[in-house]
Amino acid sequence: MNKSIKQNNTNVRYEAIDGLRAYSAIGVAMMHILMNGQYQVSGFIFDKFITSLGNLVFLFMLVSAFSMCCGYYNKIIKQEISIEYFYSRRYSKILPFFATLCFIDVIISPSKSAIYELFANLTLSFGLLPNANISVIGIGWFLGLIFVFYMIFPFFCYLISNKKRAWFILGITIIYHVLCRIYFFDKNHVLFNYDRRGNIIYSAMFFIVGGIIFLYKEKLSKLAEKYKWILIILCIAVGGMYFYEGNSETFIMLILFGLLLIYAIGNSDNRSVILQNHFTKFMGNISLEIYLSHMVIFRLLQKIGLTNITSNAEISYVVTVLMTLVGAVVFSLMLKKIIEKVQSYR
Repeated sequence: MNKSIKQNNTNVRYEAIDGLRAYSAIGVAMMHILMNGQYQVSGFIFDKFITSLGNLVFLFMLVSAFSMCCGYYNKIIKQEISIEYFYSRRYSKILPFFATLCFIDVIISPSKSAIYELFANLTLSFGLLPNANISVIGIGWFLGLIFVFYMIFPFFCYLISNKKRAWFILGITIIYHVLCRIYFFDKNHVLFNYDRRGNIIYSAMFFIVGGIIFLYKEKLSKLAEKYKWILIILCIAVGGMYFYEGNSETFIMLILFGLLLIYAIGNSDNRSVILQNHFTKFMGNISLEIYLSHMVIFRLLQKIGLTNITSNAEISYVVTVLMTLVGAVVFSLMLKKIIEKVQSYR
């Protein structure tokens, strides 16, 4: 067994996926800082590339579904764990960190609406609201969506437990996605500022594709290993289409991110230095915490006037990104350590 593919009974950990998580968290942070920092910058890198990095949340969805299946699919199908254990693990892993962030955010910007939104956040069920538009940890919409996925995960396992049914369900989710875009998410059905990404029906096809890749992971891993360079060329070609189409076409994203996930699971034995190294392993393990905390750190830097430290907008932006990421990493590690200490006394 290769060192980088760790196996425990039927579970396999594909460590190159840490690279996908790490770069996704960094990319989303870069986009948020650019959009909120009011930097007077231009050019392809800033106008097209960095602004498109926010779409990496869809890659997070694929990876989340695949990773959850790796960890829990067989246990749930074979009833090796209880539903109570599954849900308590989800809450204990996510709620303490997210709740602390929410309280900090409310302290920074207190208001009556913030108290209402704090309550919704603490339930982790705000992804069920029709149009939450929550500003307390505003980027937490993704966590709301992920937790809805956790809620229905046993049902998700049932849906993909038969491969023919899994492909049928993918077709259903694709049709639903199209109907959301052309009919259900118009002004007659939702509010103007509705963020459709946070709707589980709209985003379901990304989770289903992650699940289908899990079903065929052994075959796909061998194919990705054998045809590595063809896969890389395909990723580059689809990536080119992504930017050519204006980096907003979700079906191109679905193909691109699916290819990236397949590449990662087929190159988890130290053949992919970019995806698998000490940096990506470290950042990948705290990618969700970085994602959730980076805007709190950025807002603190804004309040103390450190987001525009020079007259050169490009330099100020790069320095702010570095300070935000370092701050998010330090904050995440410290808070996780405190939470682990507190939980150890229970």
